[in-house]
Amino acid sequence: MKVRDLMIENVITTKEETTIEDAIKILFEKHVGALVITDDKRKCKGIFTERDALRNVARKVPLNTHLTNVMSKNVVTIRKDASFAEAKRLMILHRIRHLPVVDKKGCLMGMLALRRILDELVGIPPVKI
Repeated sequence: MKVRDLMIENVITTKEETTIEDAIKILFEKHVGALVITDDKRKCKGIFTERDALRNVARKVPLNTHLTNVMSKNVVTIRKDASFAEAKRLMILHRIRHLPVVDKKGCLMGMLALRRILDELVGIPPVKI
């Protein structure tokens, strides 16, 4: 099985100037676990996850702080032709639940998410809040 077989193609993205408050609203409204921060060419600049949101709220970081100051900047990515085994290895090694899928130029093509893997492979559908 390849990454392309399990990736989500419609990835929710945002810009570095987005505030933590707005990012949390997007996560909630779109019912996603992560936002990929991209530039105008769709290159991955960072990622902001539910865990990041909780961490920042717990640390009382002002909600008007821009994501550029709190996002994970060294984004682990994978190509769509990589094997599922390689994706699994990366997710375990880096302790991540979201793995952006990029092309040769580093432009976002999709997302491999643990939630999607569970849904597809194990039959555990996502829970809607």
